[in-house]
Amino acid sequence: MRADPVSVRQGTLDMLILKALSLEPMHGWGIAERIQQVSRGVLQVQQGSLYPALHRLEGRGLLDAEWRPSEDNRKAKYYRLTPSGRRLLATERADWDRFMLAVQRVMQTV
Repeated sequence: MRADPVSVRQGTLDMLILKALSLEPMHGWGIAERIQQVSRGVLQVQQGSLYPALHRLEGRGLLDAEWRPSEDNRKAKYYRLTPSGRRLLATERADWDRFMLAVQRVMQTV
């Protein structure tokens, strides 16, 4: 059974963007598609949230970007993680794992 799509919250969106870009540079549309595919369609990133998040992350020095041709030969802005972005992703991942474990423990209590 397939779950209905869920919108991604801002703080979580930043972490998901960093994770998507940890594999390879991508343009915005590719990032949104990667998140949707990996989540099996549960997480959908709205463009109105994605691009402000990308600009914010770039402004914080967590992403670098360059314009280049996309798969369909149109000009697209490709983003990649900076070393600071990789460090933040590692920290965010550890915090997320701790948070999820704590929630799981609470949910399993009787």
